Amino acid sequence: MIQNPILKGFCPDPSIIRAGEDYYIATSTFEWWPGVRLFHSRDLKNWEQIPSPLRRKSQLDMTGNPPSGGIWAPCLSYDGKRFYLVYTDVKSKKGMFYNTHNYVVTAEDIYGEWSEPVYLNSIGFDPSLFHDVDGRKYLVNMLFKFKGILVQEVDPNTFAPIGEQKMVYQGSGLRCTEGPHMYHIGDWYYIIVAEGGTGYEHCVTMARARSIWGPFETAPENPILTSDREDPLALQKCGHADIVETQAGEWYLVHLASRPVGGHKWCTLGRETAIQRMAWDEDGWLRLAGGGNYARSEAEEPRREAGALLGKDKWPKEEDKGFQDDFTGEALSVRYSSPRCSYEEFTELRPREGILRIRGQEYMNSNHHVSLLAVRQQSIICTAETCVEFEPESFLQMAGLSYMYDSLNFFLFGKTLTDDGKSVLTLIRCDRGADEAVTEPIALPEKGCVFLRAQVYEEGTLVRFFYRIGEGDWKQAGESYSTEILTDEYCRGFTGAHFGLYVHDMVRMGKCAEFQYFSVKA
Repeated sequence: MIQNPILKGFCPDPSIIRAGEDYYIATSTFEWWPGVRLFHSRDLKNWEQIPSPLRRKSQLDMTGNPPSGGIWAPCLSYDGKRFYLVYTDVKSKKGMFYNTHNYVVTAEDIYGEWSEPVYLNSIGFDPSLFHDVDGRKYLVNMLFKFKGILVQEVDPNTFAPIGEQKMVYQGSGLRCTEGPHMYHIGDWYYIIVAEGGTGYEHCVTMARARSIWGPFETAPENPILTSDREDPLALQKCGHADIVETQAGEWYLVHLASRPVGGHKWCTLGRETAIQRMAWDEDGWLRLAGGGNYARSEAEEPRREAGALLGKDKWPKEEDKGFQDDFTGEALSVRYSSPRCSYEEFTELRPREGILRIRGQEYMNSNHHVSLLAVRQQSIICTAETCVEFEPESFLQMAGLSYMYDSLNFFLFGKTLTDDGKSVLTLIRCDRGADEAVTEPIALPEKGCVFLRAQVYEEGTLVRFFYRIGEGDWKQAGESYSTEILTDEYCRGFTGAHFGLYVHDMVRMGKCAEFQYFSVKA
């Protein structure tokens, strides 16, 4: 069986394709760099993260983007020759209209360099590109303020619009119609959309028509997928889906889902990706295999085990492991992210020494240039740890471990100076932009490394911080603190909690700290 979620911790809005024997999923990254996460599998069960497609500033410049702005709901597609990625860069998400700019990039090799972006429009978010069986291509857009789904034929080479744009579907009536994906299966054009809003009433709706231009009729037993909100152990917020056919003609649906922690309606891991086995009913509608419409915690594997092509003992299961980096590799892991700007701008890897140098920039609450190298939290209960060597020269400099959600909600646990020049360890908590030191300064030696640890426990609802000097014992700093401030619900955001290595230098933005390792273990 396939256990859900298949992509754990902040992997929302999945878009899935099959190219021969290979499956690929793209997920949203919002303000996190690089843009769009890609994952590869041969069996729909074991997934490995691969290089992101948006790795150049010319493709994506998120400097100044607000929290939970940036990349929303990418659409990955394949026409048998080229890979296509349509994505939205959200520059603002308040006021009468959002600034949502839509682009497309392409690549012949999904692991290679992707093209420069082609601008499409700014009329809404979550667009997708549909490749019809006759070779024509169509842009499928939601219209801002959830006014419905538009279809526009585009030039297959330039993506310039061809002919008239037409409203083809206005939803099933469950509100917030978004995330459209179009399919031509048999004699029907099917459209799948997310509805209900991306919270606990989220769901997946299906409609069909004989022509791409409609009229589309809604499936009689919609939604085809939603959540059992009465069961606290069930997957929640299930919606925003895409479907794929296996080589053996089986159908699967990937969708967004969340796992609330500790019996509370808060999700430190944000929105994740789950999978469901599907079947076509006698009337030509797609339904959950086995009936019903509640997302399940596990799904039956495909009959054809394509993963055997690699040898199951050799299949990479990176996503199922904890994270450990001793900085001896030639390049940083693809699992790292940084807010808004490339971490290559402020990191220097020294593999022979087993050291990562990070140059300090702005304080964490900036939406511009923050030196944070992070990995998403993937286990509800876990421990993050590092060792840092840092010799601050001002109280405006700090280096250490971060546990954070966005630029307004975070913990910083690191070494700095007092006003009178003494080396200390401090713990800062920022709650919706109001930050304060929550512990008294802890005296540290001026030189040498300090070990730092963040431990999430009590069903994921509490975090406590520890430090160790040299070979000494671990000591707790401060008290236990609620993780609620790092959740979608509290922050009103769309991402998830991260652990990271952090440095700021508000003197000259040039002071470096050296980190000896970084681990996050369940």
